[in-house]
Amino acid sequence: MTIWPFVLLRKPNPSAQLLNHERIHLRQQLELGIVPFYLWYFGEYGYWRLRGMDHYRAYRAIRFEREAFDNEENLAYLNKRPFWAFLKKRYQV
Repeated sequence: MTIWPFVLLRKPNPSAQLLNHERIHLRQQLELGIVPFYLWYFGEYGYWRLRGMDHYRAYRAIRFEREAFDNEENLAYLNKRPFWAFLKKRYQV
């Protein structure tokens, strides 16, 4: 879990992919602002829940999570990531 400027982990020695995933969230929070990020994040989660998705599917449907999951294995992603990249790609849910 990432809450600017901290990455909170359950287990020591996280994988490079997990750290990259969380660093993507840090960048998203910097770009959007911490409070707007979380308002959007939980608003979108609520939207997907109201549309009938279970917890896991609603979580995975959040645009911030889609960007992070899609790019967590690309450890160079943040070096070339466009500004507000979470808005630029259309995702299917």
